[in-house]
Amino acid sequence: MPRMPRIKSKSGIYHIVMRGINRQIVFEDEEDCHKFIQNLQKYKEISEYKLYAYCLMGNHLHLLLMEDKEPLETVMRRICGSYVLWYNKKYGRIGYLFQDRFKSEPVEDDAYFLTVLRYILRNPVKAGIVTKVEDYLWTNYTDYIEGKYQTDTDFALDILNVDREQAVMKFIEFIDKDNDDKCLEIKESRQITDNDAIKIIKDHCNVERGLDLQMIDVDKRNSYIKELKNEYGLSIRQIERLTGINRGIIQRL
Repeated sequence: MPRMPRIKSKSGIYHIVMRGINRQIVFEDEEDCHKFIQNLQKYKEISEYKLYAYCLMGNHLHLLLMEDKEPLETVMRRICGSYVLWYNKKYGRIGYLFQDRFKSEPVEDDAYFLTVLRYILRNPVKAGIVTKVEDYLWTNYTDYIEGKYQTDTDFALDILNVDREQAVMKFIEFIDKDNDDKCLEIKESRQITDNDAIKIIKDHCNVERGLDLQMIDVDKRNSYIKELKNEYGLSIRQIERLTGINRGIIQRL
């Protein structure tokens, strides 16, 4: 079945969602998140896009940006391609990391721009990872509050108020406001605690302890590990930590 053509934005602004292939975790630790954010800054200078918002979740990410010198497809190929090369080298893996095609929707007016901005920044709250937007490290929320200029905050703040101090106050109020925003989305999953993960391993793999997974038939063990990653959403680090199985084995499956 042929793909539907991407809807072009007259404003050049897009809300973008990129997901790990087979819902794979794409940000295992803080270093991974820092590296991706560095990529966003690096290619912002090269491709000259405007970056209004980002949110890095475990197995996917959201961006709000405006293309400029280079088209959106080139921008995303630069950002994600560079990250995949680095990630594969770090974790000793090969092959694809992201789904083959990112999702995008055009953002054509100021009202919807602010809606998307709030939706992206509140994504960790919606997923149940944090209770306050400011408690999540991997968005650019603090750029708006602290006057940092790593991302392009002026556009949104100018919509809210011409006075910068008033604009920041309105921004905080707007982001914190209860809402039922509907935007381009991906099915979120609540972060799995170690206690829940242990129960999943015991029940699904029919073992008394997570460490017992090391002692069963290799083919059966590998099948279980794949299912723990792909069906239950346990991270590579979590499986390694709770079962004692070498991370290289888990990554290769």
